[in-house]
Amino acid sequence: MRKICVIGTGYVGLVTGTGFADLGNDVVGVDINPERIEQLNRGIMPIYEPGLEEMVERNMKSGRLRFTTSYEEGLKDAEFVFICVGTPEGVDGEADLKYVRAAAETIAKLMTRKLIIINKSTVPVGTGDWVSEIVKRAQPEPKPFAVVSCPEFLREGSAVTDFMHPDRAVFGSTDREAAQEVSELYETLNAPIVITDIRTAEMIKYASNAFLATRISFINEISIMCEKMGADVMEVARGMGLDKRIGQHFLQAGVGYGGSCFPKDVKALAYMAATHGTHPELLNAVMQINDFQRKHILLKLHDVLDGNIQDKVIGILGLAFKENTDDIRESPALSIARQLVNRGAQVRAFDPVAMEHSAKSLPELAMCGNAYEVAEGADALVIATPWNEFKQLDMARVRASMRLPNLVDGRNMYDPETMWELGFNYRGVGRGYQGRGVHFKSENGNGNGSH
Repeated sequence: MRKICVIGTGYVGLVTGTGFADLGNDVVGVDINPERIEQLNRGIMPIYEPGLEEMVERNMKSGRLRFTTSYEEGLKDAEFVFICVGTPEGVDGEADLKYVRAAAETIAKLMTRKLIIINKSTVPVGTGDWVSEIVKRAQPEPKPFAVVSCPEFLREGSAVTDFMHPDRAVFGSTDREAAQEVSELYETLNAPIVITDIRTAEMIKYASNAFLATRISFINEISIMCEKMGADVMEVARGMGLDKRIGQHFLQAGVGYGGSCFPKDVKALAYMAATHGTHPELLNAVMQINDFQRKHILLKLHDVLDGNIQDKVIGILGLAFKENTDDIRESPALSIARQLVNRGAQVRAFDPVAMEHSAKSLPELAMCGNAYEVAEGADALVIATPWNEFKQLDMARVRASMRLPNLVDGRNMYDPETMWELGFNYRGVGRGYQGRGVHFKSENGNGNGSH
């Protein structure tokens, strides 16, 4: 059993600390937010994450997991301290490291023994060296320590599974022995281990997220072409994904990426590139395409509503940035809702878990008790988050309750033919050739109707 302190009890810190406790370690989670710590000690989860509540409860009962606002209590006898604080977007797109600085300074002032400090937060390349200098300067008297970068790769909605079954674990440090010692915490997870220098480890995180965001923007750009040229992006993505060199992950056309990672990290990497004298044209294009994808949904609504959105009743199904989470940070759904409200539409919405956060962010949004209430009397319905329960809706009932049968499927959840048969004026994303008798010329000039 190793003694671990985790600074920050957000998505990353809470899952990381609870995961290590579940592996048999003695873990103390520290957060400066007293309300959050009080909730955790009462068994109330500050976030929605499948499987997390049960795991927190189990490990608190075993005594392996505790929560406190006290750095002193958290650091007492700790061998490892994980920094899992937020790194929000700064004024120019850079990562704001004020919380990392505060954590590093406090750790330095209160550490009483040799300590390995692990950066788990997503931080710019060079932050590990910067944290090391902060600790050296802030220590009242010199004590041995090492800084290790161990980037997180947890996906909201499957974070518990991702912690327990990681694709890889990355460790970077100028002290290879310290990196090796941190890697031993992960040994029982049987994941491929990458031990490298600290700056390379930091870049691995940014490069990974930027590449995944690029795949999403790529397929979204292809989806626009498909609509114009009469192809179906769903089949295009399937055909592409069967190529082993490409694979099928992150090739789902839709409303664009959101959340706490991709938007912030792509922008931060582009900022780093520009400040180091390089030209991140691809990253800039990825962000531009993502921004347009949300506008594209609005254009579809303009189309089905004959260019008149004002005073129309528009329902939105889903508000979280993705399914299985209550996170609305950079949510495409909420962005679309806000733009519709600003254009004079009467917007109502339902999300299984994200309505409380959404109501605080956009009070003008009318919240409904279920999807059927959203559809009642609506002039258009937008599918914005692909919750599984939306797949099980009685769409005939939905159609019958709407004032106008306009369905904009921003996640391609439904079969176009089935929706047409039910009487919907259906619009998917990138589904230009949807079995509606599109005609083209064959090479010999004969018309060949395709279905």
